[in-house]
Amino acid sequence: MSENRARDFFGDELRRKRKAAGLTGKELADALGCTPQWVSTLENGRKASEQSAHDLDTFFKTDGLFHRMWELAMEIEIQTVVPPGFTEYVGYEKRADRIRIFSTNLVSGLFQTDAYARTIISAIMGSDAARLVTERMERKSIFDRDDPPHTFLVLDESVIHRNVGGAEVMREQLDYLLEAAQHPRMELQIVPYTAGYHAGLTGSFIVLGFEDAPEVAYTESSGEGMLLRQPDRVALQAVTWDLIQCHTLPSRESLAMIRDAMEQL
Repeated sequence: MSENRARDFFGDELRRKRKAAGLTGKELADALGCTPQWVSTLENGRKASEQSAHDLDTFFKTDGLFHRMWELAMEIEIQTVVPPGFTEYVGYEKRADRIRIFSTNLVSGLFQTDAYARTIISAIMGSDAARLVTERMERKSIFDRDDPPHTFLVLDESVIHRNVGGAEVMREQLDYLLEAAQHPRMELQIVPYTAGYHAGLTGSFIVLGFEDAPEVAYTESSGEGMLLRQPDRVALQAVTWDLIQCHTLPSRESLAMIRDAMEQL
Protein backbone atom coordinates (compact mmCIF):
# COMPACT_ATOMS: atom_id res chain seq x y z
CA MET A 1 0.00 0.00 0.00
CA SER A 2 1.33 3.45 -0.91
CA GLU A 3 1.28 6.53 1.33
CA ASN A 4 -1.23 8.11 -1.06
CA ARG A 5 -4.64 6.45 -0.70
CA ALA A 6 -5.83 8.02 -3.97
CA ARG A 7 -3.04 6.21 -5.82
CA ASP A 8 -4.14 2.96 -4.14
CA PHE A 9 -7.71 3.57 -5.28
CA PHE A 10 -6.45 4.27 -8.82
CA GLY A 11 -4.60 0.95 -8.84
CA ASP A 12 -7.52 -0.99 -7.34
CA GLU A 13 -9.93 0.42 -9.92
CA LEU A 14 -7.54 -0.37 -12.76
CA ARG A 15 -7.16 -3.97 -11.58
CA ARG A 16 -10.95 -4.30 -11.31
CA LYS A 17 -11.49 -2.90 -14.81
CA ARG A 18 -8.77 -5.11 -16.29
CA LYS A 19 -10.15 -8.29 -14.74
CA ALA A 20 -13.72 -7.38 -15.68
CA ALA A 21 -12.50 -7.09 -19.29
CA GLY A 22 -10.89 -10.53 -19.03
CA LEU A 23 -7.40 -9.17 -19.69
CA THR A 24 -4.03 -10.20 -18.30
CA GLY A 25 -1.52 -7.54 -17.37
CA LYS A 26 0.46 -8.33 -20.51
CA GLU A 27 -2.60 -8.07 -22.74
CA LEU A 28 -3.49 -4.68 -21.31
CA ALA A 29 0.13 -3.55 -21.67
CA ASP A 30 0.14 -4.60 -25.33
CA ALA A 31 -3.09 -2.67 -25.93
CA LEU A 32 -1.71 0.45 -24.26
CA GLY A 33 1.74 0.21 -25.83
CA CYS A 34 3.58 -0.08 -22.52
CA THR A 35 5.26 -2.84 -20.53
CA PRO A 36 3.60 -5.32 -18.16
CA GLN A 37 5.86 -3.90 -15.45
CA TRP A 38 4.28 -0.46 -15.94
CA VAL A 39 0.77 -1.91 -15.62
CA SER A 40 1.90 -3.65 -12.41
CA THR A 41 3.30 -0.36 -11.13
CA LEU A 42 -0.03 1.38 -11.76
CA GLU A 43 -2.05 -1.38 -10.13
CA ASN A 44 0.18 -1.35 -7.05
CA GLY A 45 -0.46 2.36 -6.54
CA ARG A 46 3.19 3.30 -6.83
CA LYS A 47 2.94 5.75 -9.71
CA ALA A 48 0.57 7.14 -12.33
CA SER A 49 1.03 9.82 -14.96
CA GLU A 50 -1.56 12.06 -16.57
CA GLN A 51 -0.92 10.37 -19.92
CA SER A 52 -1.52 6.96 -18.37
CA ALA A 53 -4.81 8.17 -16.91
CA HIS A 54 -5.87 9.53 -20.31
CA ASP A 55 -4.91 6.28 -22.06
CA LEU A 56 -6.86 4.19 -19.57
CA ASP A 57 -9.96 6.37 -19.91
CA THR A 58 -9.75 6.02 -23.68
CA PHE A 59 -9.24 2.25 -23.59
CA PHE A 60 -11.89 1.45 -20.99
CA LYS A 61 -14.24 4.27 -22.12
CA THR A 62 -14.59 5.48 -18.53
CA ASP A 63 -15.46 9.11 -19.32
CA GLY A 64 -12.56 10.70 -17.39
CA LEU A 65 -12.72 8.48 -14.29
CA PHE A 66 -9.01 7.64 -14.27
CA HIS A 67 -8.08 11.26 -14.95
CA ARG A 68 -10.19 12.45 -12.00
CA MET A 69 -8.51 9.88 -9.75
CA TRP A 70 -5.12 11.02 -11.04
CA GLU A 71 -5.98 14.66 -10.24
CA LEU A 72 -7.01 13.71 -6.71
CA ALA A 73 -3.75 11.79 -6.22
CA MET A 74 -1.83 14.84 -7.44
CA GLU A 75 -3.61 17.14 -5.00
CA ILE A 76 -2.70 14.84 -2.12
CA GLU A 77 0.88 14.58 -3.40
CA ILE A 78 1.22 18.35 -3.63
CA GLN A 79 0.04 18.71 -0.03
CA THR A 80 2.97 16.52 1.03
CA VAL A 81 5.44 18.62 -0.99
CA VAL A 82 4.16 22.10 -0.17
CA PRO A 83 4.60 22.68 3.59
CA PRO A 84 1.67 23.90 5.71
CA GLY A 85 1.19 27.66 5.59
CA PHE A 86 3.22 28.10 2.43
CA THR A 87 0.31 28.97 0.14
CA GLU A 88 -0.72 31.71 2.56
CA TYR A 89 2.90 32.84 2.78
CA VAL A 90 3.06 33.33 -1.02
CA GLY A 91 0.12 35.73 -0.72
CA TYR A 92 2.14 37.85 1.72
CA GLU A 93 5.23 37.57 -0.46
CA LYS A 94 3.43 39.21 -3.38
CA ARG A 95 2.81 42.34 -1.30
CA ALA A 96 6.13 42.57 0.53
CA ASP A 97 8.30 45.70 0.33
CA ARG A 98 11.30 44.04 1.97
CA ILE A 99 12.37 40.39 1.89
CA ARG A 100 15.11 38.88 4.03
CA ILE A 101 15.97 35.29 3.17
CA PHE A 102 18.37 32.85 4.77
CA SER A 103 18.93 29.47 3.09
CA THR A 104 20.89 26.77 4.82
CA ASN A 105 20.68 23.79 2.41
CA LEU A 106 19.31 24.78 -1.00
CA VAL A 107 18.89 27.95 -3.01
CA SER A 108 15.68 29.63 -1.88
CA GLY A 109 12.75 28.86 -4.19
CA LEU A 110 12.40 32.51 -5.18
CA PHE A 111 15.85 32.35 -6.78
CA GLN A 112 15.85 28.85 -8.24
CA THR A 113 16.19 28.27 -11.96
CA ASP A 114 13.66 26.08 -13.72
CA ALA A 115 16.11 23.16 -14.01
CA TYR A 116 17.27 23.41 -10.39
CA ALA A 117 13.68 23.52 -9.11
CA ARG A 118 12.67 20.67 -11.41
CA THR A 119 15.47 18.48 -10.04
CA ILE A 120 14.36 19.07 -6.45
CA ILE A 121 10.63 18.69 -6.99
CA SER A 122 10.97 15.72 -9.36
CA ALA A 123 12.81 13.79 -6.66
CA ILE A 124 9.45 13.66 -4.86
CA MET A 125 6.86 14.15 -7.60
CA GLY A 126 8.54 12.33 -10.49
CA SER A 127 7.26 13.26 -13.95
CA ASP A 128 4.30 15.14 -12.43
CA ALA A 129 6.44 18.00 -11.10
CA ALA A 130 5.60 20.48 -13.89
CA ARG A 131 2.77 22.25 -12.06
CA LEU A 132 4.80 22.97 -8.94
CA VAL A 133 7.82 24.07 -10.97
CA THR A 134 5.63 26.50 -12.93
CA GLU A 135 4.15 27.92 -9.72
CA ARG A 136 7.61 28.35 -8.27
CA MET A 137 8.82 30.22 -11.35
CA GLU A 138 5.74 32.46 -11.31
CA ARG A 139 6.72 33.75 -7.86
CA LYS A 140 9.56 35.66 -9.53
CA SER A 141 7.00 38.06 -11.01
CA ILE A 142 7.29 40.19 -7.86
CA PHE A 143 10.59 41.46 -9.24
CA ASP A 144 8.79 42.77 -12.33
CA ARG A 145 6.68 45.17 -10.26
CA ASP A 146 7.15 48.91 -10.70
CA ASP A 147 8.36 48.90 -7.10
CA PRO A 148 10.06 45.50 -6.61
CA PRO A 149 10.88 44.54 -3.02
CA HIS A 150 14.27 45.26 -1.49
CA THR A 151 15.63 41.74 -1.18
CA PHE A 152 18.48 40.48 0.99
CA LEU A 153 19.53 36.90 0.28
CA VAL A 154 21.99 35.12 2.57
CA LEU A 155 23.18 31.61 1.73
CA ASP A 156 25.19 29.20 3.79
CA GLU A 157 28.31 28.32 1.77
CA SER A 158 27.14 24.70 1.54
CA VAL A 159 24.33 25.84 -0.79
CA ILE A 160 26.67 26.86 -3.60
CA HIS A 161 28.72 23.65 -3.34
CA ARG A 162 25.80 21.21 -3.17
CA ASN A 163 25.59 19.78 -6.68
CA VAL A 164 21.90 19.66 -7.52
CA GLY A 165 21.06 18.19 -10.92
CA GLY A 166 24.62 17.92 -12.21
CA ALA A 167 27.29 20.39 -13.30
CA GLU A 168 25.30 22.06 -16.08
CA VAL A 169 22.27 22.69 -13.87
CA MET A 170 24.45 24.04 -11.07
CA ARG A 171 26.40 26.35 -13.38
CA GLU A 172 23.14 27.80 -14.66
CA GLN A 173 21.87 28.20 -11.09
CA LEU A 174 25.00 29.91 -9.83
CA ASP A 175 25.09 32.16 -12.88
CA TYR A 176 21.48 33.11 -12.20
CA LEU A 177 22.42 34.11 -8.66
CA LEU A 178 25.22 36.31 -10.00
CA GLU A 179 22.81 37.93 -12.44
CA ALA A 180 20.13 38.46 -9.78
CA ALA A 181 22.68 40.11 -7.50
CA GLN A 182 23.11 42.90 -10.06
CA HIS A 183 19.57 44.16 -9.44
CA PRO A 184 19.73 47.53 -7.66
CA ARG A 185 17.34 46.33 -4.95
CA MET A 186 19.07 43.01 -4.38
CA GLU A 187 21.93 42.09 -2.07
CA LEU A 188 23.46 38.62 -1.88
CA GLN A 189 25.87 37.48 0.81
CA ILE A 190 27.32 34.14 1.89
CA VAL A 191 28.10 32.74 5.33
CA PRO A 192 31.43 30.92 4.77
CA TYR A 193 32.37 27.59 6.29
CA THR A 194 34.96 29.43 8.34
CA ALA A 195 32.14 31.01 10.36
CA GLY A 196 31.70 27.64 12.07
CA TYR A 197 28.45 27.14 13.94
CA HIS A 198 25.99 30.01 13.59
CA ALA A 199 22.35 30.77 14.39
CA GLY A 200 21.09 29.88 10.92
CA LEU A 201 22.06 26.22 10.96
CA THR A 202 18.77 25.28 12.61
CA GLY A 203 16.87 25.95 9.39
CA SER A 204 16.02 28.29 6.53
CA PHE A 205 13.62 31.17 7.01
CA ILE A 206 12.24 34.33 5.43
CA VAL A 207 11.16 37.61 7.01
CA LEU A 208 8.79 39.81 5.02
CA GLY A 209 8.40 43.53 5.65
CA PHE A 210 5.53 45.78 4.60
CA GLU A 211 5.05 49.52 4.36
CA ASP A 212 1.64 49.45 6.05
CA ALA A 213 1.51 46.17 8.00
CA PRO A 214 3.51 44.21 10.60
CA GLU A 215 6.27 41.86 9.50
CA VAL A 216 5.61 38.15 9.05
CA ALA A 217 8.06 35.27 8.87
CA TYR A 218 8.16 31.81 7.35
CA THR A 219 10.42 29.08 8.71
CA GLU A 220 11.46 25.72 7.29
CA SER A 221 13.15 22.85 9.08
CA SER A 222 13.25 19.11 8.36
CA GLY A 223 10.73 19.49 5.54
CA GLU A 224 8.19 21.27 7.76
CA GLY A 225 7.13 24.88 7.24
CA MET A 226 5.38 27.41 9.44
CA LEU A 227 3.99 30.89 8.81
CA LEU A 228 4.62 33.17 11.78
CA ARG A 229 2.54 36.26 12.52
CA GLN A 230 2.93 36.59 16.27
CA PRO A 231 5.06 39.73 16.90
CA ASP A 232 7.39 38.05 19.41
CA ARG A 233 8.12 35.08 17.14
CA VAL A 234 8.63 37.27 14.09
CA ALA A 235 10.96 39.48 16.12
CA LEU A 236 12.98 36.40 17.10
CA GLN A 237 13.48 35.54 13.42
CA ALA A 238 14.52 39.13 12.70
CA VAL A 239 17.09 38.96 15.51
CA THR A 240 18.33 35.61 14.17
CA TRP A 241 18.76 37.24 10.77
CA ASP A 242 20.91 39.97 12.33
CA LEU A 243 23.04 37.36 14.12
CA ILE A 244 23.58 35.44 10.88
CA GLN A 245 24.51 38.56 8.95
CA CYS A 246 27.32 39.21 11.42
CA HIS A 247 29.05 36.17 9.87
CA THR A 248 28.52 36.98 6.19
CA LEU A 249 31.18 37.94 3.68
CA PRO A 250 30.81 41.32 1.97
CA SER A 251 28.79 41.18 -1.25
CA ARG A 252 31.83 41.45 -3.52
CA GLU A 253 33.61 38.56 -1.79
CA SER A 254 30.39 36.53 -1.78
CA LEU A 255 29.99 36.89 -5.54
CA ALA A 256 33.64 35.96 -6.04
CA MET A 257 33.03 32.80 -4.01
CA ILE A 258 30.12 31.89 -6.29
CA ARG A 259 32.32 32.38 -9.36
CA ASP A 260 34.95 30.12 -7.81
CA ALA A 261 32.30 27.47 -7.17
CA MET A 262 31.26 27.65 -10.84
CA GLU A 263 34.85 27.11 -11.96
CA GLN A 264 35.12 24.01 -9.79
CA LEU A 265 32.17 22.31 -11.48
